Amino acid sequence: MKGAIPSDYRSEEGKALSVWGDSGWGQQVKQNKYQDKHFSDELVAACLNMLENWQPHPKPTWLTCVPSLRNPHLVADFARRLAEKMGLPFYPIIQKIRETEPQKLMKNSHAQACNLDGAFKLIDSPPREPVLLIDDMVDSRWTFTICAYLLKKRR
Repeated sequence: MKGAIPSDYRSEEGKALSVWGDSGWGQQVKQNKYQDKHFSDELVAACLNMLENWQPHPKPTWLTCVPSLRNPHLVADFARRLAEKMGLPFYPIIQKIRETEPQKLMKNSHAQACNLDGAFKLIDSPPREPVLLIDDMVDSRWTFTICAYLLKKRR
């Protein structure tokens, strides 16, 4: 794809539980990801609390997540547990089909976008309803951009 992403295919506003390594939830996210290899129920509860106080329009009716080849169960397990607490279905319909370099190692936005080109695909058709897309961290926002594009393109 070249040029700007058409507005119909752009992601909507989102929320972040923490800033990486901050003194709030950031330290626990970092420890859970790299040492525990499992996000705690406490983080699920904190995310649920944050989302209950957020009033997006339209409100999501299901959840999915950005998959990882390095840690295939980490984010999916978190998203599944969060969806359960929210009373929403979880559909793991995005698949990562090739390994990529970490986005934080890319020199600029163009390199970040190219790094992810062709890295994801949908393995099923998404519901035609608003979705909450979950990932464990954000470096460039390109991962969210591309996954949102794929989800909206297939609706």
